[in-house]
Amino acid sequence: MADIDIDVGKEPLINHENNNKKKIFNRCVSHQQDELHSFRKYLRWMCVDHSSPWTAILSWTMFVVFTLVVPAISHFLLACADCDSYHSRPYDSVVQLSLSSVATVSFLCLTRFVSKYGLRRFLFFDKLWDESETVRRNYTNQLNTSLHIVSYFVIPCFSAMSAYKIWWYASGGSQIPFLGNVVLSDTVACIMELCSWLYRTTVIFLVCVLFRLICHLQILRLQDFAKLFQIDSDVGSILSEHLRIRRHLRIISHRYRSFILCLLILVTGSQFSSLLITTKAYTEVNMYRAGELALCSMTLVTALLILLRSASKITHKAQAVTCLAAKWHVCATLESFDQTVDGETPTLVARNNNNDNNNGHDVITLTESDSDEYGDEEDDLDNNNIIPAYAFSTMSFQKRQALVSYFENNRAGITVYGFTLDRGTLHTIFGLELSLVLWLLGKTIGIS
Repeated sequence: MADIDIDVGKEPLINHENNNKKKIFNRCVSHQQDELHSFRKYLRWMCVDHSSPWTAILSWTMFVVFTLVVPAISHFLLACADCDSYHSRPYDSVVQLSLSSVATVSFLCLTRFVSKYGLRRFLFFDKLWDESETVRRNYTNQLNTSLHIVSYFVIPCFSAMSAYKIWWYASGGSQIPFLGNVVLSDTVACIMELCSWLYRTTVIFLVCVLFRLICHLQILRLQDFAKLFQIDSDVGSILSEHLRIRRHLRIISHRYRSFILCLLILVTGSQFSSLLITTKAYTEVNMYRAGELALCSMTLVTALLILLRSASKITHKAQAVTCLAAKWHVCATLESFDQTVDGETPTLVARNNNNDNNNGHDVITLTESDSDEYGDEEDDLDNNNIIPAYAFSTMSFQKRQALVSYFENNRAGITVYGFTLDRGTLHTIFGLELSLVLWLLGKTIGIS
């Protein structure tokens, strides 16, 4: 393990209590094959590794072959315009263009991320030495889980496409003897088409799941940040930690904003093209003719939903800090008021038993049965629990009020060119998409 030289004037934000934590700190920074070892192997297996010139050439070659060449050959040579209604593929152009365009954007973004920032820096592993042990452990576990999440989305789509392609070739959909033998030619063509589908869908879902992974790290940081309100912290430490989180959210937004916008435009265009060609007059739509189109649409919409859900979730968590700070300020104000009037401050649990003797003062009530109904939806950041009195015993009213005002006027979250991706923005996008769908249906099948 390589040694790390740390400057004397530079101290880590989180003090380690023993030598074991210092060893974890050193390993997280210096060791190149620890947390990211399995992930690097996955990238090499997917041929999207750019760590060396040879792997970069292989990556670009696989991209051109499976994203551009194979779909073009499949469309222009294997479309089978003379086939019967079960084997004809009238929607193949929309399928190939949609998948290839989104896969191209995904591959270019992934290549740019890894080449420009490096894998450790792109996934914020170089910043983990600042975090607590809980954040580091949970983020590393989430990285390993993300590889399984990609397979959860890819394997069902690939299985359905494999069944369709095997049936299509086995039942005589294409009989072009490229290699002199019909069976061998169909087998090679089927394998190449399936590899092309697998490659494109995996690249698309990989970039989306990586965005989800990075957003999950920020959620872990926010949950760790919420614990500052449970201890006797000063304004400076709370403010500096929140500024650091806001800066990381701006970095994520700046890196992913082009990809999110391009994916939203491409998926929207793909879905409207699919709707337009399937709602034309005298159009025959069945599972054999439009099954591939439906599978492509589900794949692209699922990828887009992963992005939007991850962005809106981290934005909601980041904006929940304002509610937490306001609750913290109210609890501190009531405690300080009662202390000046009564001369002593009872505990919050004891207040529930002395409601009849409160002498007209404000009483903070904590009901455990109500909070239990929320289950796993509550955490340290977004909950209905009362903040204990010792968490604000040394902070003045003016400092707390200034901090709450700062949170109210500096809401953090994922943005796309200035537009915050919160739940309100998702409702707006849904309304616009629904309006366009109804307009298009009114032009094709006469819905008014």
